[in-house]
Amino acid sequence: MTRLIVVSNRVTAPTGAGGESVGGLAMALAAALREYSGLWFGWSGRTTPEFTGQLTVQRAEGVTLATVDLEEADLQEYYNGYANKTLWPLFHYRQDLTAYDRSFGEGYGRVNRRFAETLAPLIEADDLVWIHDYHLIPLARELRALGVKNRIGFFLHIPWPAHQLMVTLPGHKDLVQALFDYDLIGFQTQEHVQAFEEYVLSEAGGTRLEDGGMRAYGRTARIGAFPIGVDAEDFAQLTRSEAARRTFDVMKAHTAFRKLIVGVDRLDYSKGLEERFAGFERFMADNPDLRREVLMLQIAPLSRDQVEAYQEIRARLDALSGRINGEYADIDWTPVRYVNKTYRRDQLAGLYRAAQVGLVTPKRDGMNLVAKEFVAAQDPEDPGVLILSRFAGAADQLRQALIVNPNSPEDIAEALKRALSMDRDERIARWKVLYDNIVTEDVTAWRDAFVAALSGARETPTPEDPYGEQARPLPVDARLFPNGGAPAGSSTSPAFVHAQGAVLGRG
Repeated sequence: MTRLIVVSNRVTAPTGAGGESVGGLAMALAAALREYSGLWFGWSGRTTPEFTGQLTVQRAEGVTLATVDLEEADLQEYYNGYANKTLWPLFHYRQDLTAYDRSFGEGYGRVNRRFAETLAPLIEADDLVWIHDYHLIPLARELRALGVKNRIGFFLHIPWPAHQLMVTLPGHKDLVQALFDYDLIGFQTQEHVQAFEEYVLSEAGGTRLEDGGMRAYGRTARIGAFPIGVDAEDFAQLTRSEAARRTFDVMKAHTAFRKLIVGVDRLDYSKGLEERFAGFERFMADNPDLRREVLMLQIAPLSRDQVEAYQEIRARLDALSGRINGEYADIDWTPVRYVNKTYRRDQLAGLYRAAQVGLVTPKRDGMNLVAKEFVAAQDPEDPGVLILSRFAGAADQLRQALIVNPNSPEDIAEALKRALSMDRDERIARWKVLYDNIVTEDVTAWRDAFVAALSGARETPTPEDPYGEQARPLPVDARLFPNGGAPAGSSTSPAFVHAQGAVLGRG
């Protein structure tokens, strides 16, 4: 029976529907592996004095996890270094924060080799291998060097940068060439696909094939947009849980005479938190009659606190929230509540349902699943309004949100005023379209689309074509795509395919 092997930098054991919030990637991958047999491989999050490659295998919530510990030097050079000081800022258009260090690149290559050496013995002949995100771009190349001939797919959860930005990365050609050891390369949006194709055409002399693939560096890979979703119906159900109801009641009591504006983001400079605070401050300045009618709650759990840029943004946000409260607070009210704490998913569901406005304004984001979870949690009879950055991948799908430029305090302030004054009929009409989208293009559709595309990405390998480089057309369900195009209401390309039915043997 064909298995699915998922590989990501960090493996986080799922904790159930209402468990600790472990991030969009972890929840999505856990959902995929519950459906299909296989395993989830990656770093345990722990360090060891010397790398041994020893595996720890466990079963959690129906998912088999295989993890390996890394050395401290691996953590500093591969994770804190190349992944989060080089690739992350560059891919999020923060060239000013991008650090280039030879040791970072060496650590990145070393860890990808170690992952490959540990993973390769676990791969069986018919397995599909699905590798995730910017930490592991060279992993397929390392697996190929060890003789792995399986279909291997790669999905990038963050944006792919514009061509002229990508070429500022030392060694960019080697990094992109490594991607062509994959059979399928997936991105969140068509914009990211186009940016990647532009690079390949301009820098690698590549060619675009009629069936949607690309050929470069002597290899062929399929390229497609596969926008990730959430388990929308499950998240909607969470609002009925005891923890969600308790959180909802607490927030409603606390904001009895006020409207709640909520933002939930990992503490990161890509999330536009400083600009968001500035936009709220502008709203307060421009609307003195509305000041005491609102409360802004920003939840921002700490992350990557060993990276200097993250320490600096925390200090700036502390100062910004203090300045706003110092200017506008009264003895019985403060306009901004800023919390650096992680909350459970069921608590967040109750919080979203209690809010009149969801403020999701990243400066650059691959997708942003908070926006989709906010929509899922709303009361159909009295939904809140989503304000969404045009630079979040989710903006391509969630067009009934109020779309804003996150760099403009005026834009954010005007959207807040409009959202807070929007009548119930308009809110319901907008929400219905948004909810239909997140249910239709949910995490299951994302998973099935990618796995189906990977399953049909190439012919069976032959001695003349050991990696199966000749691309096969993606399977398209004619019932869903009568004209060979994207689903109704979607901005994605025909490469985003909702493959129905069993693709793999169920475990």
